[in-house]
Amino acid sequence: MTNRLSELIIFCSAAVIACCQSATALAETPVPIRVAVVGLEHGHVSGFLNDLPHHPEVHLVAIIEPDTTLAAKYEQQYKLDHSLFYTEVDPALDSTNPQALLVYTSIAGHRKAIEAAAKNHLTVMVEKPLTMTLADALTIRETARKANIQVLVNYETTWYPSNRAVYDEIQQGQLGDLRKVVIHDGHEGPREIHVQPEFLKWLNDPKQNGEGALYDFGCYGADLMTWFMKGETPIAVTAVGQTDKPGIYGVYDDATIILRYPNAQAVLMPSWNWPFSRKDSEIYGATGYTITVGLNKLRQRLAGQTEEAQIAAPPIAPPEDNSMHYLQAVVNGQLNPKGDLTALDTNLIVMQILDAARESAKTGKTVMLKPLPQ
Repeated sequence: MTNRLSELIIFCSAAVIACCQSATALAETPVPIRVAVVGLEHGHVSGFLNDLPHHPEVHLVAIIEPDTTLAAKYEQQYKLDHSLFYTEVDPALDSTNPQALLVYTSIAGHRKAIEAAAKNHLTVMVEKPLTMTLADALTIRETARKANIQVLVNYETTWYPSNRAVYDEIQQGQLGDLRKVVIHDGHEGPREIHVQPEFLKWLNDPKQNGEGALYDFGCYGADLMTWFMKGETPIAVTAVGQTDKPGIYGVYDDATIILRYPNAQAVLMPSWNWPFSRKDSEIYGATGYTITVGLNKLRQRLAGQTEEAQIAAPPIAPPEDNSMHYLQAVVNGQLNPKGDLTALDTNLIVMQILDAARESAKTGKTVMLKPLPQ
């Protein structure tokens, strides 16, 4: 009897502990944030909708798209509830009370969407780049400050473990002082890779997308280099842009951008003319170098090493491992994006660079820059 009583006590104690542990884990699991999508003309929205079942950290409450034909296409393709769809922003936000907006309009539509977010005091995440011009970017900063909201910019490369590993190496001094960075971004071309018709239409329109590949992929390199340089503004920007496929594109489909800093330089190579899709970088310091290979591989040679080594980058820890984890952490006040690849302060400098690159490409002259007033 005594043994059975002891076993019962042990069993009950274990059950209580298990229940407490489960309750603690449940309490520590953040409640999904309510998000609304603004626009469906940016092809990256397909990636969001495809991945949505794997992101319990967000709950989709509305999709705002004035083009009812485009909305119907997405409704059918992803088997979405018709009640999610709205044609205007204000009724959607009033009815669904989201905590954040995800913007998939053309780049020219970002400012208007951010102003809607500010009006409703919502965190907003737009696809890269932030906007069309530095003037718009400065207006967005003022809007965000007055409403006390976070404006985030989503880049695919933000979530690459290879880029995070390089950043950590730079900060830890493993490469020595940064000297030269070469960043390749792009693919064979939006038409060549068969992007959605509504996506191609505005990508090829300078009034909707800045200046073709120079903006579409130049922003990736400008974002990474600003992050590597801890938010330092380059002192000069020189760029060349050209259209190698005028029968297809009416904007630059290829560009080279050179950024000059007091003790370093970067060469950004955005293009819609690569033979294959690529997003990789070469980072050279005074004592070593690292070359990123895709999402999570590196080639490097550091001080004291006689040969180049190939290594795997460690995974990025949540909540910085993907855009939805990150967004949830920002909305919940668990993460301050300042200085990050997504952050507004970083992307103000990105817009300085893109604005200057467009001017340099058109005039053939180097553009000098100064840090923006705070």
